[in-house]
Amino acid sequence: MTGEPNPLGDYVRARRELVTPEQAGIPVVGTRRVPGLRREEVAMLAGISADYYLRLEQGRDRNPSAQVLESLARVLRLDEDATAHLLRLGAGTSRRRRSRPRPRKETVPEGIAKLVASLPLPAIVEGRYFDVLAANALATALSPRLVPGGNRLRDLFLDPAEQALHPDWRNAAGGMVAGFRQSVGTDTDDPRFIELVGELSLASPHFSRLWARHDVEACEGEPKYLDHPQVGRLRLNRERLAIGGTAGQTLVVHHPDPGTDDADKLALLASMAATLQDHVQDSP
Repeated sequence: MTGEPNPLGDYVRARRELVTPEQAGIPVVGTRRVPGLRREEVAMLAGISADYYLRLEQGRDRNPSAQVLESLARVLRLDEDATAHLLRLGAGTSRRRRSRPRPRKETVPEGIAKLVASLPLPAIVEGRYFDVLAANALATALSPRLVPGGNRLRDLFLDPAEQALHPDWRNAAGGMVAGFRQSVGTDTDDPRFIELVGELSLASPHFSRLWARHDVEACEGEPKYLDHPQVGRLRLNRERLAIGGTAGQTLVVHHPDPGTDDADKLALLASMAATLQDHVQDSP
């Protein structure tokens, strides 16, 4: 097993280090030299042997039962999204492929591409690794980085202009990393995933710290706050709709509450974007 990926072990270890003895109801006596819970404490609270838990964390046992994983989720104080992620990791370890697959080219269905172009709201199609696969003009007006070929995760961590759009950049970054891990699930041997995480881990210490936490969170139903250089502060609702027949593609649409200043500002931005597009089309 040496040298093989161990996503389940990496995950439970990272989450174990984030749970304090006080949270787990364990009295603290003397000085503790490790962050979070000790392995034997997790095993005791989960009702499994310390040796079995050690084998799970080290990747020497790759067939945990759902009951064991749910017990670990309870001890590690995982919420619903994080528990589902743990169960996926546990199911994936016993059938993980040894050979690395070829990169998969993501193609947006023709009808979805036409829909995105026709929508009067900022809209993009996003791949499972947060690559921008399609975007309409208003989305690009919202952020010039929202263009096909871009990657939202890379832009948020490596592009100062994109960071300046987010008034609470660090909170936005944490949520995006947690959503990225939720989107990827157990598909961590994909070359695109390996390339992106490797690049960001080397280029951004903040990403590296967040990635090491193994946070998992669904990016659904949360508003997006932007500090736009042309129209000012914006609060937009964000809808993420799975696109059927694709390998994890998502239609992402931003929309303001009707009758608000945000709606007026977005309408102004749309008018500016349309004027610019007309000017480009009229240019010789």
